[in-house]
Amino acid sequence: MGRPIIWYGWTRNLCRKIACARHTVPSRNHLLCASAAPATLHRRSSSSVLSKQELSYFHNAGPTPLIGKTIGQIMDETTEKFPDRDAHVFLRDGIRRTFAEFREETDRVATGLLALGIKRGDRVGMWGPSTLEWVLTQFATSRIGAIMVNINPVYRVHELEYALRTSECKAVVCARTFRSLDYYAMLREICPELDTDKPGQLNCARLPNLKTVIFRGEDNLPGTFNFSDLLKMGGSNEEKLRDEYENKIQFDEPVSVLFTSGTTGFPKGATLTHHNIVNNAFNVGHMVGYHEKHHRICVPVPLYHCFGMVMASLCGMVHGATCVFPSPGFEAEAALQAVATERCTSLYGTPTMFIDYLHHPRLSEFDVSSLSTGIMGGSPCPIETMKQCMTRLNMKDVSIAYGLTEVSPIITQTCRDDPVDKRVSTVGKAAPHTELKIIDIQTGEIVLRNTSGELCSRGYTTMIGYWNNQKKTDEAIDKARWFHTGDIAVMNDEGYVSIVGRSKDMIIRGGENIYPVEIENFLYKHPQINDVQVIGVPDERLGEIVCAWVKLKEGQTTTEDDIRDFCKGEMAHFKIPKIVHFVSEFPITVTGKVQKFKMREEMARIMGIE
Repeated sequence: MGRPIIWYGWTRNLCRKIACARHTVPSRNHLLCASAAPATLHRRSSSSVLSKQELSYFHNAGPTPLIGKTIGQIMDETTEKFPDRDAHVFLRDGIRRTFAEFREETDRVATGLLALGIKRGDRVGMWGPSTLEWVLTQFATSRIGAIMVNINPVYRVHELEYALRTSECKAVVCARTFRSLDYYAMLREICPELDTDKPGQLNCARLPNLKTVIFRGEDNLPGTFNFSDLLKMGGSNEEKLRDEYENKIQFDEPVSVLFTSGTTGFPKGATLTHHNIVNNAFNVGHMVGYHEKHHRICVPVPLYHCFGMVMASLCGMVHGATCVFPSPGFEAEAALQAVATERCTSLYGTPTMFIDYLHHPRLSEFDVSSLSTGIMGGSPCPIETMKQCMTRLNMKDVSIAYGLTEVSPIITQTCRDDPVDKRVSTVGKAAPHTELKIIDIQTGEIVLRNTSGELCSRGYTTMIGYWNNQKKTDEAIDKARWFHTGDIAVMNDEGYVSIVGRSKDMIIRGGENIYPVEIENFLYKHPQINDVQVIGVPDERLGEIVCAWVKLKEGQTTTEDDIRDFCKGEMAHFKIPKIVHFVSEFPITVTGKVQKFKMREEMARIMGIE
């Protein structure tokens, strides 16, 4: 039986100029984080000789060979195996597609795109929430060698323009509306030429590459096609061309550009290949047992992110699992309802989403006994939340993994026979076919085991690079093809990795290095606290001081002094939050990742700091 993955997936700018390369990790008594473990600082004299076993390096050769196939080839194989099995279920829209039905519809969309002039290598944007049109576009573009550009469904006008311009999209597929957003009005603000230009012949001054706009629905908006039009456009010539493209596509060709979520600032377009994501989807699904029986995956996470696209939609295609989408955007109750009515065996979400499941007032009304596994990702998961997932959500076999969009996304994961304490205190060992090392940030040398430094990975997972951004690509991937995560990690004697902080998030208070994740995981034990995020804010004397943003449980009250008193005697005095800021919500991305840079900006405003 498979088990959940706790995936700590972050995309970030690299911060290589940290003053201290080897930080002493706090003792176990104080380090209560699910993603951190105790470490001892071993300093090496210039004359010492180290064996390879003592260095923070680990390689997992993998139990099975890598898959040398394209997404289209995988789709054909799975459809032949399970033609009548549900592939995708969209509950809010009342839509179900078997694998056979889905492939047939995908091929029609692919020929429609070819009829519109989309060729191998062209970029097609996908802008919208979780719908059938999203996954049809995902697989249709892959079958003709086009590159799909995943656009965040809550992007505003300037972000949308940036994504379309940077990726040089030739076409874009859009939802009509999502939440309070009017997609057509936003696109028209960028391209007023929609009012006068014919569909498929757009001449947009601000987006010169964009020629075709396709909208979900039947509104017949000026200058656009309806998505249903694609199903009627292709003829025998396009079918022949589609087959030719499929035969020529190489698995090392790019298939998707995913813009980083913006947790650390301006997004960059990570460019991934068929080989990157097919193999990552296989390996992670294999670890949670999707190959052992028919699984039904509840997918409340957005498709635009690698969590939804790779870990759900593509993972389901690789393993023949059914993907159930409760609603276009995240709704905790809809997800719980989907688990109960569709008898889902696997549930996805960020830690914030799982907290919402666990604290939902109607949780006890939903039968979640069918659950056995799932994936939790996007940010560190508190130990207490993990324990409740194992008991109250029936997700007993918890497995943990870590990754980033730029590495397709998983690079570490626990094994099924790992003891429970390893599955809740580390993010596992190197995933199949992956090398890991931890380096001194200043010198680039591999550090000793049980010593903190920057985590780097190498292997099939590494992206081609950031689209149209060689400078940032060179910063992230060195000449030896090591990807630098920007995360501070520790590797123990057995090869297990603990993430002890993010280099950008580390607080330096009067010369003391403080990892926010440690404080957060301790504060989760406070009986009144529902969620907490810790940041550093400027201080004239100390450089930085600790600030905790606290979200209380419904109906609960407490004070700043109470929070601080709770910490006294349990952690070093310099780690106790100087400022406690009570909030009802955190600034988050659409994937549920907390945007700490926005929290720092807000605190600067509150404190009157320029």
